[in-house]
Amino acid sequence: MNISSAIVHARPGELSRVEAGLAAIPGVEVHAISPEGKLIVTIESDDDSSNVATYERIGQLDGVMSAAMVYHQTESEPFKEI
Repeated sequence: MNISSAIVHARPGELSRVEAGLAAIPGVEVHAISPEGKLIVTIESDDDSSNVATYERIGQLDGVMSAAMVYHQTESEPFKEI
């Protein structure tokens, strides 16, 4: 399992459209939104290729100017307690 976080920057006036688009992507959760159009999101995916595909999909949403990964972690056994 891949867990990552990103900052997504929306075009002015497009914040609600970007938020709705992010909410429609499986594994993506919006945690915070600034009035300036920056959204903090987490992404959970099964593997590296799914993670890359999710970032590509975010970048192609109408109203998205950029998406920058801030954190990434891979869990080989996500349900095993340390």
